[in-house]
Amino acid sequence: MKHLFFGGIHPKYQKELSTGITEFQHITPKEVVIPMLQHIGVPCTPLVKVGDHVLLGQKIGDGEGLCVPVHASVSGTVTAIEPRPHPGGRVVPAVVIKNDFQDKEAETKSCHMPIDQMDPDTVLNTIRESGIVGMGGAAFPGNVKALSSMGHIDTLIANACECEPYITADDSLLRTAPEDVLLGMKILIHVLKPERVVLAVEDNKAEAIAKVRPLLSQYEGIELRVLPTRYPQGAEKQLIQAVTGREVPGGQLPVSVGCAVFNVSTYAAVYRAVVQGKPLTQRIVTISGEAVREPQNFVVRIGTSFHDLIEAAGGLTNRTERVISGGPMMGIAQEDLTVSVVKATNSILCLPEDKNGAAENPVCIRCGKCVEVCPMRLQPLYMYRFEQARDVKALERLNMMDCIECGSCAFTCPGKLPLVERFRKGKQLIKEARGK
Repeated sequence: MKHLFFGGIHPKYQKELSTGITEFQHITPKEVVIPMLQHIGVPCTPLVKVGDHVLLGQKIGDGEGLCVPVHASVSGTVTAIEPRPHPGGRVVPAVVIKNDFQDKEAETKSCHMPIDQMDPDTVLNTIRESGIVGMGGAAFPGNVKALSSMGHIDTLIANACECEPYITADDSLLRTAPEDVLLGMKILIHVLKPERVVLAVEDNKAEAIAKVRPLLSQYEGIELRVLPTRYPQGAEKQLIQAVTGREVPGGQLPVSVGCAVFNVSTYAAVYRAVVQGKPLTQRIVTISGEAVREPQNFVVRIGTSFHDLIEAAGGLTNRTERVISGGPMMGIAQEDLTVSVVKATNSILCLPEDKNGAAENPVCIRCGKCVEVCPMRLQPLYMYRFEQARDVKALERLNMMDCIECGSCAFTCPGKLPLVERFRKGKQLIKEARGK
């Protein structure tokens, strides 16, 4: 049975730009800058000091509360602990490590026990200690999400939709290491004990589907669900509706309708942490866009600068106007390419000048197209108006906090209004008002 979520759009996906090279290039930089904040929650406190020699995979930061540790992605010498720019637009404390190119690893503990005999509490602790967060962009601590789902869900979903244009990191993972994903799913199935398990992928990923389908006979209970390509199907609430028909109420989390969703890269990281004893120190990153010379996917050490990664992809063309962390719909434009790849960085997008981009004097013509495509059934035209008026009560009445910032409204707006930018500011207004 098909379940369609409300709204959505069909942008040009441009995924073919980065799928031409099928063999990953591994990037090993001379220096890594590892931010102490790479997740939703509180920053880590550095556990090392300048002059220390660290090993690959060594824990270099940790904290209390909603926090997961960070680890050295190379072996080498700590040369600085200081504030550095973050791709999210902030300046955060970071540990700078000069690479000795030895890759001497910290002692790790692999697990060869059958998955169905693993202790769930030990698995959750390993997930935390390995620094695993949601790798689809949200970066929520993986152990906390799993723990909050225990005993409360009947459906577990692996998100391989990757609906943003240009990005193919998850697609390339499924094409090259599908069993890492499936084994990670098997581990969380053992911990969460859902009644139904679904690997959801959009139908524009034919090669990945062809790689996964024949393996499922070895993984009883995992269902492959191929969905029609539609943005923003990879958004958590929209994916749940597409797979189960259930709608997550406004202001609620997926667990409220008995579902949990993890990105496929997160599942692979879980497998590597629990079975191989490897903390999260690297990830696949897509470098794409018409303004980079050699678009492709790389295996990248956490802490590698955007500049180094772009240079590995042949560098920028002289037509470059913007470099974005993430995709064109939800990504954040960068002004400093010394920022580092973090755990949630799935793409660096390099775009030329857009002749049809933002207007000099954007005007709302009240056409209502933004309302038609909003997957959260919101009213962007009124949200825009009341944000400009700084009317917090009106913004709350319009459920501004339910906006997932997918950019569908801005994409379809003929007046070229900076809607997502305004909605982010509107959310901040609400948070400030609630904090008083």
